[in-house]
Amino acid sequence: MNQRIPENLLWLGTQGNTEKMFLTEEQWRKERRPEILELFRQHVYGRAPIDRPNSLRFEVIDHSSGWMNGKAVRKKVEIMFDGPGGTGVIHLYLFVPATSSQRVPAFLLICNRDKENMDPDREVQSPFWPAEDIISRGYAAAVFHVEDADPDFNDGFRNGVHGIFDPPQTPRSGDAWGTIAAWAWGASRVMDYLETDPDIAEDRIAVVGHSRGGKTALWCGAQDERFALVISNNSGCTGAAITRGKKGETVQDINQRFPHWFNENYKSYNGSEEVLPIDQHMLLALVAPRLLYVASATEDTWADPESEFLACIHADPIYRLLGLVGFEADGPPMPETPLQQGRIGYHLRTGKHDLTRYDWHCFMDFADAHM
Repeated sequence: MNQRIPENLLWLGTQGNTEKMFLTEEQWRKERRPEILELFRQHVYGRAPIDRPNSLRFEVIDHSSGWMNGKAVRKKVEIMFDGPGGTGVIHLYLFVPATSSQRVPAFLLICNRDKENMDPDREVQSPFWPAEDIISRGYAAAVFHVEDADPDFNDGFRNGVHGIFDPPQTPRSGDAWGTIAAWAWGASRVMDYLETDPDIAEDRIAVVGHSRGGKTALWCGAQDERFALVISNNSGCTGAAITRGKKGETVQDINQRFPHWFNENYKSYNGSEEVLPIDQHMLLALVAPRLLYVASATEDTWADPESEFLACIHADPIYRLLGLVGFEADGPPMPETPLQQGRIGYHLRTGKHDLTRYDWHCFMDFADAHM
């Protein structure tokens, strides 16, 4: 397999300081990791102007039993916040196993598809969010929709959390946060609530995303170390896939089709991926030492499974640096042959760009073994 990544891109500082060639664990934690986070904020995702707002508050508007033939308790939670531009609300739907006497681990889905896929009344039971399956495995099932945080269209950053929190500045700075970063911010606010829920084991929460939601889950998990497991499903370009030499969607493609997803600085790398000071394996490495899972699909050539697999290979050295088994792979696996021995899990599923029950059960198998 073509490695495609300059050997020093992960290990060296941006100034090419050869003393960083062989990092120590302390250098990674105190120097290189913060530096890589800053590079992604500056060049790709942008920086949020606020972390947890002082005005953040929660209201459980529904707490009812008897769901899923008595196997689950449902909660509807409003996560509210205020800023200079108004008030925002993220609607969280949460199902918890009814029979558990202890706090349970949870999977939080960042939903980027139609809201019927996250139907809290369970009249529609979509494989995109198979809450019944998640409950049956002993996990809590949580979901919110991305548009509660920010709309998924190019609105000039006037609505959603951009409209609430962005400072009045024209033009916006080149590193101002884009929509992916706004969604990631929303997932962290959901985590703020989950930490307070008496039924949830706050140290065993996974954040999951598919496609653009997978890009969001990775950026959220890279920044927010409270998530114990970070899962990317078919996230592709500017998600889990190595950018250099990638097949399918390119940086130019994604910036032209979705100019609101990333910061303005990222557009300067259209057609010039090789000069980026980072690549996506470095985003995956930011999850270390926590658990990471990357999933691909055979027909999803736009996302490029080979580049997603390659990113796992290149993220592995940081797990090894921290004294952990990272990615155990001799080569790309056959479809439906998950690799789950190390702290980085991976599978290639037969089929198209989608999030399926098979994917979910692989994620839960991995969590069973490691979380």
